[in-house]
Amino acid sequence: MLSWLFAKPLQVGDVAPDFSLTDQDGNRVTLSALRGKNVVLVFYPADDTTVCTKQLCEFRDQWPRALAKNAAIFGVNPAGASKHASFRNRYNFPFPLLVDEGQKAGEAYHTRSFVPRRMVYVIGPDGKIRFARRGKPDPNEVLAAAV
Repeated sequence: MLSWLFAKPLQVGDVAPDFSLTDQDGNRVTLSALRGKNVVLVFYPADDTTVCTKQLCEFRDQWPRALAKNAAIFGVNPAGASKHASFRNRYNFPFPLLVDEGQKAGEAYHTRSFVPRRMVYVIGPDGKIRFARRGKPDPNEVLAAAV
């Protein structure tokens, strides 16, 4: 019943679970529709907290490199769209923040918890996981995994 609480991260080489979430503006983002691109999923616990803000600002600052690597970056947590919109606008994030209501994507990606786990995944153009790391890895290392 609480097996998600002890789940290990998905592994490099695993097929990434599909999801369909809305962003801060209500736009639907479906992973399978992004095939052919590198996708960076930054699961983070909360908007407007010190570590989470620093982490997403580091990805914001690497945005030109992400574009050059054909990578789409998404921040993901269970906060609502209006909170995400405010957070995104305050820090000028060029990438969407996805609303993971009920932590359904978090469960599929093994980040679900009472406080969502901090985890970063890179999914390659083929839909397979190329990078998986708990915590706050350096965005340069993350983007190096994008092909």
